[in-house]
Amino acid sequence: MKRLSGIIFSNIYDGALGDLTAKRTVASLPFGGRYRQIDFVLSNMVNSNITSVGVITKYNYESLMDHLGSCEEWDLNRKNGGLYIIPPFAFGRSDVYHGKLEALHTALNFLKSQNTEYIVLSDTITICNIDYREVLANHIKSGSDITAIASKPRSGADSYPTVFEVNDDGSAKSIAVNSAAEETSLVGIGMFIMEREALIKVVTECVLAGFYHFEKDFLQKYFNEGKITVNIYTFKETVLRNRDIATYLKNNILLTDEEVRGSLFKSSAPVYTKVRDEIPTYYGEGSVVNECIVADGCVINGELEHSVLFRDVKVEEGAKVIGSVIMQGSKIGKNAYIENAIIDKNVTVTEGTRLIGAKNSPVIIKKGETI
Repeated sequence: MKRLSGIIFSNIYDGALGDLTAKRTVASLPFGGRYRQIDFVLSNMVNSNITSVGVITKYNYESLMDHLGSCEEWDLNRKNGGLYIIPPFAFGRSDVYHGKLEALHTALNFLKSQNTEYIVLSDTITICNIDYREVLANHIKSGSDITAIASKPRSGADSYPTVFEVNDDGSAKSIAVNSAAEETSLVGIGMFIMEREALIKVVTECVLAGFYHFEKDFLQKYFNEGKITVNIYTFKETVLRNRDIATYLKNNILLTDEEVRGSLFKSSAPVYTKVRDEIPTYYGEGSVVNECIVADGCVINGELEHSVLFRDVKVEEGAKVIGSVIMQGSKIGKNAYIENAIIDKNVTVTEGTRLIGAKNSPVIIKKGETI
């Protein structure tokens, strides 16, 4: 089988996650108790035998670089291939890119240096466990110019970046951008496969013409003009899309469901992350924990319900946390009450404080604050 290289967009959709990405990329946003969002797509690539990956950055990527480090955990600290951080000015640009096509233009040197025939492109707001080798085989069999990976729409979403109507043979019948999905539709998950040389040609052509949106200015436009054929690979397992603050909270809480966890975390295809050795979590005699994910190093003396706690979180006596995400190093004081909230890293919630948000509009406390 012909080999793949990978491109990961680390900053696309930063603006949709508000304060959570004010000082970090979407790719480095913590998720699921001990992971960052990039861990999932990067692990998918490594588990698919992709050994050369370019991560396109834009700004605020210090925490991302700190997390990736030498990439030893993903076996990408190698002489041939490995992981490449591609900054926004890598191709002589004097401005920061606006969309994926311009982002790919900054990665042209990386694309041209690869000896692989195909490229897989991926966002980092999508959480799933997928084998790109199966997608590549499907792409080659289809004979299409590009394959978009799609899944069934989830209930409650107003619109999706890409919506496909699909023919019986798996080819795209129609492509809509930023549109609502019908029951018969499939929705893109921000992952594509196409030939490397064709991608280089498309990026060069589109950027010279002043286009910069991959889905609108290339995929939809070229398809409607009959310039490309589009194959749709239907992914039938769990897909979580952290497209905004409300879905970020919802999807973290969904990990407390055993079926969802089983679909995302497989022994045959592990999700790798930066290793941090911590002592086991301590549960006090009066603590109550119901359907939660709790990372190492925590001290729990209060009550937790349907929540996700990252490392080194302290929940003191009388405190109650419901339907919330508490990030690393935060402290919940005595008798505090937190519901439908996202508490960023190293926050101190003082004794008796009440924070109550809604599921579709959670309370957010910024990193390092004391309230």
